[in-house]
Amino acid sequence: MSLKPKPKIIDSVTVEDFYNQGKDHLKLSLVAAEEGLKKPVKDKSINRPALALTGYYKSFASKRIQVFGAGEMAYLKDIKEDHQYRVLTEIARKNVPCMIVSRNLVPTKAMFQVAEENHIPLIRTSMTSRDFVNTATLLMEDMFAPRITLHGTLMDVRGIGVLIRGESGVGKSECALALIERGHSLVADDIVYIKLIGEKELVGKSSDLNRGYMECRGLGIVNIAELFGIRSVRLDKVINLVITFKEWKLGMNEDRTGLEEEYFETLSQKVPHIQLPIRPGRDMARLVEVAAMIQAMKRMGHNPAESFNKRLIEHMEQHNS
Repeated sequence: MSLKPKPKIIDSVTVEDFYNQGKDHLKLSLVAAEEGLKKPVKDKSINRPALALTGYYKSFASKRIQVFGAGEMAYLKDIKEDHQYRVLTEIARKNVPCMIVSRNLVPTKAMFQVAEENHIPLIRTSMTSRDFVNTATLLMEDMFAPRITLHGTLMDVRGIGVLIRGESGVGKSECALALIERGHSLVADDIVYIKLIGEKELVGKSSDLNRGYMECRGLGIVNIAELFGIRSVRLDKVINLVITFKEWKLGMNEDRTGLEEEYFETLSQKVPHIQLPIRPGRDMARLVEVAAMIQAMKRMGHNPAESFNKRLIEHMEQHNS
């Protein structure tokens, strides 16, 4: 009996991880207290400590990254250096993870001193405070996102992210190859890494190591980008539909109308789910393609099964009247 994979919940990241992942697009440079980079950041939001600088600490978000913008820096420079030192030391005693100065402003001597004494990384960015907070928040959302690993093949089919699941050897990769030949894109094969972004979107991707590669029984490892072009591979995709391949058995229940909605649940999110029985001669790639198109129509507010059912009821009522 296979065990259901457990989601991984991220309750903290290190300042070092944040710095390394955001160094380029957040334009970061470390200026003091490198030894404090292992400090944990336990809140994904970003804080501006304006009230704390005035001595008001009620509801102070000490677990967050602290951003000193033009307003905070102007206030610090307007007070004496010994007062700066006392104020910043009090903030440091709250065990903040790091201090970031925006607009490439030069930190005061007191900031350098407090950062070094308390091993709190002091970082500069050339971005404005608003742009930095917006961009850094997106990065932190991604870093703190709950995640899970599932077996399957993730495809982009006409803009719909389709996760194809099923037992080993059932034909997932062969179906994916046929879809790629028809112009659709591969996101991940065999192992799909899924994150819950913004508490509403399941985003799947491949590992960096096997991105763009597929394992096909009888053929071995296939490089999709080399065979079909770079457009046949995507880095990631929101999962909009889950399709599970099932070996057909006599007497098994098969959906004939599409009126009953099934859902696949993971990371507390429900995704529309279709089970497709596998029989000799069935074009599974075509069925997956059509299922994706139907899902696209549903997302636009048109359900073909419900429309046909409504027409059928109206037809019956007309003939019975």
